[in-house]
Amino acid sequence: MNSPSGTAHLELQALYQISQLIGSALDIRKTLAETLRILHETLRMERATLVLEESDSGRLTIVASYGLSPEEIARGVYRPGEGVIGRIFGSAYPFVVPDINREPLFLNRTGARTHLAKKEISFIGVPVMLGENPVGVLSVDRLFAPEISSEEDIRFLTVVATLISQFLNLQQTFSSRQQILLEENSQLRDELRGRFNRHNIIGQCKRIQEVYHYIAKVAPSRATALLLGESGTGKELVARAIHLAGPRRQQPFIKVNCAALPENLLESELLGHEKGAFTGAMSQKKGRFELADGGTLFLDEIGEMPLSLQAKLLRVLQERMFERLGGTRTIKVDVRIIAATNRSLAQCVEEGTFRADLYYRLNVVPVVLPPLRERREDIPLLLDHFLATSNRDNQRRVKLSGAVIRYLADYSWPGNVRELQNLVERLVVMADGEQVGLDDLPAYLRTEPESLPLVATTEKELPSPAAPPASSGKSLLEMEREELLAALQRCGWVQARAARALGLTPRQMGYRIKKHGIEIPIL
Repeated sequence: MNSPSGTAHLELQALYQISQLIGSALDIRKTLAETLRILHETLRMERATLVLEESDSGRLTIVASYGLSPEEIARGVYRPGEGVIGRIFGSAYPFVVPDINREPLFLNRTGARTHLAKKEISFIGVPVMLGENPVGVLSVDRLFAPEISSEEDIRFLTVVATLISQFLNLQQTFSSRQQILLEENSQLRDELRGRFNRHNIIGQCKRIQEVYHYIAKVAPSRATALLLGESGTGKELVARAIHLAGPRRQQPFIKVNCAALPENLLESELLGHEKGAFTGAMSQKKGRFELADGGTLFLDEIGEMPLSLQAKLLRVLQERMFERLGGTRTIKVDVRIIAATNRSLAQCVEEGTFRADLYYRLNVVPVVLPPLRERREDIPLLLDHFLATSNRDNQRRVKLSGAVIRYLADYSWPGNVRELQNLVERLVVMADGEQVGLDDLPAYLRTEPESLPLVATTEKELPSPAAPPASSGKSLLEMEREELLAALQRCGWVQARAARALGLTPRQMGYRIKKHGIEIPIL
């Protein structure tokens, strides 16, 4: 038999255990059940039960208990005002039943006390309050010793009920925030789908319509897609559109730029590594293939991948399995591959810088993205789109004059859509007034200097992409010479105009004319 001071000590011990439990809890039902277990084991409170109101039906049901079977818990359902539980909930005041066998309001709905020996069993219940409103009832059975009063138990249970209410409030707040995050996530997904409706590719010309057609055909399949086109034509945008339009849209979309990392780091980035695999590998790291499992891996600038790594990539593409650097465990993945390049992989194969077997493995469904100079009718649409976006982001109301729009529609755009987007943002940020005139355009646009920014071509590259040369049977040099001749003829053999049409500087144009031995007729 415990003395009053001993009981107080046990109560403090129980409260400490409950507060520790609630302070680090994540699972609400498990935590509440553990709380009631502490009441039983520390203070011998029998058949501890927590009843909470259901938000939809308003019924009072048992959410946690100690000493009740699953069948007894299922029977513990009450309406507000029904029995002792209903009265405690409705009045928001504690209630004590000195002897449950003599109290008509005591329903014994669970049937948990039916088979107990006939003796005086007291029932104590206190409301669980959130603010001014009751949300549930905490109750226990007691066999009172002469030195313990029901008032003492009521005070103690009220403190426990307060701790439980604080825990419920925290869980409710957490649940609400989690729901908000889920809704925001859903909204963002919907917004992304909306943004990528028609794949977020601005344009209506025939060449872009062909790209839409390719995306619609390729997206539902598992086929590897190879995106071909100059820098700045939107290859990553198309890759993302293929992913979002396909069955893997809910899974990860992971991007790797094969030209941005040296060979040793690129292999680790793709395949991952084990701890100690090389100097500086302080911990295990998953590679991009693992991170993209179930989704899509976008390999940008695939033409820049070192030959030694191409063989390992080919194995992953064919077998869907690999080992991390420094590891022996074979990892299997289900990843869709989309690759992109601004180089002619067929020419790279001829030059021995790209594996033929990997090229054929990647070139399942080639998609050619046209340069901006071949879709000039879309330039006003792109200007409107990027102008509206930049104005919104920078809180401006800048407009382009008609003369500027006409000038930009005739510009060669060597950097393609990326150059156009960057230019519009620059114009919006730097504009002194609300309208941009010809004098506000950067000098390089108005004077066409020797070195243009964001030029996609070099002395060894084609000025515009084409389908792999193998498909036409022509060499890269033949295709380049034909394009130069066609441009010169269209521009009346005026080299400056032809250079502008091809996105070249006059110096680059002169170099190519000399390289191909093209004679300019005297007009």
